[in-house]
Amino acid sequence: MARKATIYKADVQISDMGRNYYHDHTLTIARHPSETAERMMVRVLAFALHAHELLAFADKIGNDDEPDLWQKDLTGAIELWIEVGQPDEKLLRKACGRARDVFVYCYSGHSADVWLEQINGLLARTKNLRVVNLPETAGLALERLARRSMKLQFTIQDGQVWVSDGVETVHIDLGPALASSRR
Repeated sequence: MARKATIYKADVQISDMGRNYYHDHTLTIARHPSETAERMMVRVLAFALHAHELLAFADKIGNDDEPDLWQKDLTGAIELWIEVGQPDEKLLRKACGRARDVFVYCYSGHSADVWLEQINGLLARTKNLRVVNLPETAGLALERLARRSMKLQFTIQDGQVWVSDGVETVHIDLGPALASSRR
């Protein structure tokens, strides 16, 4: 018998000074049994960084045609495709062909560096792919904030993110996104 996803609830307050975006969101996050709390929290971070009323968690598990998060316009066209981790190049090529903008958030230190070397050619050939290689400690620090019911405050400014649960605060320096030179 297959195990079901664990449901997490998060009340998220986002203050993104760069985008002048100040909103609260109530998120329902399905964490598949194979997904770590670290990866789930990186998905929540990606949501906060791109927050919009139309941004949604997709049904990624068992469905290669969907990203971790996406934003569609009112016609159903994909405006934003977000992957977390180290997706294969074939999936990224497909995403770049289907969406206006594609972001990847990788978070696993040295293995992410090796993966970036492997997709370097794809980065050079695409115009809409951006990769953010989070500091190795970011995912683990976010994982400490994971609870089945969370209240999180995200403050985003100048490539810096502060995430607080009211008790602990995590600071993440995003650094520059790697992007195609043809952008």
